[in-house]
Amino acid sequence: MPQYKQFPLADTAEGLTEADILNWHVKPGDEVKVNQIVVEIETAKAAVELPIPWAGVITELHVEPGQTVEVGTPILTIDTDPGGAPAEAPSPNGVAAAPAAPAPAAPVEEEMKPLVGYGSKTVTAKRRARKDAGAPTPQPVAAPEPVAEPVKGGYVPLAKPPVRKLAKDLGVDLHALASEGQVITREDVQRAASGPVASPAPAVSISDASGERRVPIKGVRKATAQAMVQSAYSAPHVTEFLTVDVTPMMELREKLKKSPAFAGIKLTPLAFAAKAVCLAAKRTPDVNATWDEAAQEIVYKSYVHLGIAAATPRGLIVPKIRNAEQLSLPELAKALGELTDTAREGKTPPADMVNGTITITNVGVFGVDTGTPIINPGESAILAFGAIRDTPWVVDGEIKVRKVLQLALSFDHRVVDGQQGSQFLADVGMLLADPASAFVF
Repeated sequence: MPQYKQFPLADTAEGLTEADILNWHVKPGDEVKVNQIVVEIETAKAAVELPIPWAGVITELHVEPGQTVEVGTPILTIDTDPGGAPAEAPSPNGVAAAPAAPAPAAPVEEEMKPLVGYGSKTVTAKRRARKDAGAPTPQPVAAPEPVAEPVKGGYVPLAKPPVRKLAKDLGVDLHALASEGQVITREDVQRAASGPVASPAPAVSISDASGERRVPIKGVRKATAQAMVQSAYSAPHVTEFLTVDVTPMMELREKLKKSPAFAGIKLTPLAFAAKAVCLAAKRTPDVNATWDEAAQEIVYKSYVHLGIAAATPRGLIVPKIRNAEQLSLPELAKALGELTDTAREGKTPPADMVNGTITITNVGVFGVDTGTPIINPGESAILAFGAIRDTPWVVDGEIKVRKVLQLALSFDHRVVDGQQGSQFLADVGMLLADPASAFVF
């Protein structure tokens, strides 16, 4: 006898309230195993693949790709005891009809087992009463084949879910790539991202009269906006600046790149900044502390979970290098490379983006000298690392061309006094200007 269970959207990270459905990996009629990946979602922190805790046959998908769903909302129904009666196969038009169901029954509460890797939180879902048999109702399905749905004033272009996701990541409007009925490929999206599209069709999101384009605020962009507003209006920011001659650091970098210890590792100036921050935080632990408003306490951390602000196709994220103070320079350089690659691919897990203690934002990679960075919520300081430029500099009374960069430190004045912030910034600058000074820390 069929046993129907509803799979609710789980809380994959602390504080998650909603997520966007990116694409389905199953469709009605598919048999699944325990912990099989069934859907990819985008939370406020990253893209996450969700496994299902039961085996059985998928009978219904409740949401479509692109929809925003609140945590706890059922997103699919599964028959965990098909009993030899397989779910009805998809109809020829690619849309599955709901299988015949037993007579309506009162909602049944079911305890969903925790998803693998997402803690022991229990989610209770209620099964809706089944509709009367005899009138199968078509259900929306994110099938692997291209689909198009009518919309007001136009149409949804034909494209497979992976192509839609790629277009979203690259900021490409699918409406501008094809006319109705034409299937859009991955190559079409990549071509559009690298250059102008010939004779594009008018995008439905652009007003011909005003020339404006409106994009819904969701996912990482929405979370970033909320976090920055919260930080800017809750923590009293102070920003200090320091210009540093880092010629010795750059010379040391060239020597170390030839060392066997750095074989296969990309040694960037940011790795030196990361090491300097960890060392300087030992002397000024206030910059690595947290303000606890509820308890009215300052919480000092003996570890450094170093956040690195990274620009990704989904927006700004800040993954962490855990216990960075314990890592050597080669280990930090390797960790930075892995962190950056994972972030750009959109594969940073939510667990890697929480509980940071201090952050570095590398604005220099964009050719920017400096800025006034906003502190990451829950932290007390953030360091902006600027572009390294050839600059006239006075050395021993003579003007010489040197490698110079600007640093900017924003800190929470409730936790960090001016003297402490200045000391930390000066220490970071000294470590970059004279790497040998690390021996005295």
